[in-house]
Amino acid sequence: MRSKSLILPGALILQGVVLLIAGCARQSASSQVYPRYETRTAYDVEYGEVVGVRQVEIEGYSTFIGTWGGAVVGDAIGSTVDGRNSRRVARAVGGVAGAVIGEAIEREVTSEVGLEITVLLDSGGTIAVVQAADIPFAPGDEARILFGPEGSARVTQR
Repeated sequence: MRSKSLILPGALILQGVVLLIAGCARQSASSQVYPRYETRTAYDVEYGEVVGVRQVEIEGYSTFIGTWGGAVVGDAIGSTVDGRNSRRVARAVGGVAGAVIGEAIEREVTSEVGLEITVLLDSGGTIAVVQAADIPFAPGDEARILFGPEGSARVTQR
């Protein structure tokens, strides 16, 4: 017979490890971070002036990690219910509820504050780029825009 006091703490430790791994796997929306596959890639560069800046929220993402981790914790909590049939139902409900909650937590943890930066290009066009809010921009700032693969772009200070 398993001790109920060992199930819940073990599941919580597992959930913590899973969330830590998920945090390490996070993709960055920063203009200063390049994924490895974009190295040794030529970028088209244009210059312009920032004409507008708006704070936005960059939506978080979910993977199997939050869903699976939440399901494990929900199942563990459900297993503490007394009564054989009640425990089965509680584990099933706890697993599903935990999966939904785990996914929502992962989406919230991986969301971030971003900026929508509108730039009037020296070439005459106007673009807007959304990226992490790790570099401050204000209207009137000179900007350098790097156009990368598959329509990606990033704004840096000139």
